[in-house]
Amino acid sequence: MIISGISVIIAVLLVTAVLHDYSTDKLEAEIRTEAEIIAEAVEMNGGRFLDEADFNDDIRVTWISKSGKVIYDSEEDPADLGNHSDRKEVSEAAENGEGSSYRYSDTIMKTTLNHAVKLSDGTIIRVSSVHNSLIAQMMSALRPLLLILVITALISALYAMAVSRSIVKPVNDIDLDRPVIEKSYKELSPLVDKLRTQNIKVARQLEQLSQSREQLSLITENMSEGLIIIDPKTNVLSSNYAALELLGNPSFTDGQSVYALNNSDVFRRCLLNALGGVRSECIVKADGGERAVIASPASGTGMLCGIVVFVMDVTEKQQLEVMRREFTSNVSHELKTPLTTIYGIADMLAEGMVEADDVPRFGGDIRAEAERMITLINDIISLSKLDEDAAPHETEDIDIYELAEEILGRLKVNAAQKDLSCSLSGEHVHINGSRTILGEVIYNLCDNAVKYNVDGGSLSVKVSHAPMTARITVSDTGIGIPQEHISRIFERFYRVDKSRSRRIKGTGLGLSIVKHGVMYHGGTVHAESTAGSGTTFTVELPIEK
Repeated sequence: MIISGISVIIAVLLVTAVLHDYSTDKLEAEIRTEAEIIAEAVEMNGGRFLDEADFNDDIRVTWISKSGKVIYDSEEDPADLGNHSDRKEVSEAAENGEGSSYRYSDTIMKTTLNHAVKLSDGTIIRVSSVHNSLIAQMMSALRPLLLILVITALISALYAMAVSRSIVKPVNDIDLDRPVIEKSYKELSPLVDKLRTQNIKVARQLEQLSQSREQLSLITENMSEGLIIIDPKTNVLSSNYAALELLGNPSFTDGQSVYALNNSDVFRRCLLNALGGVRSECIVKADGGERAVIASPASGTGMLCGIVVFVMDVTEKQQLEVMRREFTSNVSHELKTPLTTIYGIADMLAEGMVEADDVPRFGGDIRAEAERMITLINDIISLSKLDEDAAPHETEDIDIYELAEEILGRLKVNAAQKDLSCSLSGEHVHINGSRTILGEVIYNLCDNAVKYNVDGGSLSVKVSHAPMTARITVSDTGIGIPQEHISRIFERFYRVDKSRSRRIKGTGLGLSIVKHGVMYHGGTVHAESTAGSGTTFTVELPIEK
């Protein structure tokens, strides 16, 4: 249909071109004849002929003087027309007696044919006629041709659809899941057998793939670590719920950019290194914690296929590492101070720089610093045992009131040095626990109440119980604790006022021992204080039935 259509179009165009040439030649001959007749009539009758003649609308007659000025025009006022001496047909007629020209107009797609004849007096008669151009004639011929072609194409298309549908219907009716050839062409039997075999193989592979995917999904979704698989364009192909939780965006959906999970500079650099083919690790902050991110490139056939990212919660690990460094630094500092003092005094004694009368005093200083070191080491050992759950688990029935009374008696001398009034109130409450550990808890609270109290102040201990809970309250009228430090006083070696703390004997581990000792018994401890108005510590311990 296409080839025939093209052939028809070419034939019509060629015929139109031949007819155009023929009609043009014929029109030229007619114009020449008209020009010669009109010129002869003007020679005989002058301008009167032109004034009386009724010319056909298809031609235009113009009388031009020797100088090119228009004397007469059958369509326009001669005064409105310019000089025509430069027109091709006019200049040729002035020289040769006759002249012709063609002028094409793109606007109307028509050609103007002109023929001029020179009269005996030197004036020129010009006859013009407008003729359709080749393009215009082709356009007029193409419209009916295109209509015929469209109708033919429509009929052909409808017929082709009907025929092709009837041909392919038996093929389309084949059930690809259960292919049979009863209603199809027998020639398709090998293809149907191949489809049947292929279906069985594909079904088996799909079942295996589904089982593998379910197993993988079950494993990854139950991982505590986050797993993210990223394509080379950093779009997430797959991720488990743990990764979204750890990075603080549980509503994230696969297919988005991984930077929608975390857009920090550290995370970006880590992934960019992996995209460059280098395994990279970093720590990012997310959802109030710290996450370890391991990005490993996945390559195949020398090309980067994607990135596998593991995300782990290392908040506790990082905090423990910070605490370990701080603990090591503080222990080193606390041990260095007494050792420096002991070394200095020993050096003075060795060099004979101490008078005999001063030896007892310097010996007392050495003993005091040694006692300080022993106390620090004992506190560290106690704290380590509580940390590692290595403290003895022997429990006994403890009367908290009697234990508090015993501890206040041990601190009686220290309290008297500051003229403190100590009081114990409440009732006898019994719990099962470690007498040693619970004694350290009460001792450290009361010892701090004495150390950080003002001269002439007071210390009060109250023992009471609520349903299934024993409560120990230790209150003092000491220097107090600013509110911004309350949350950190149970940290090891933490000092609210370091300059004051250096003047007061202590290891800085007392409240840490209190906290771990209370936790050892499954209880809680909290402090209430106002700077300059004293402090109250409240310990609550569960009472077993």
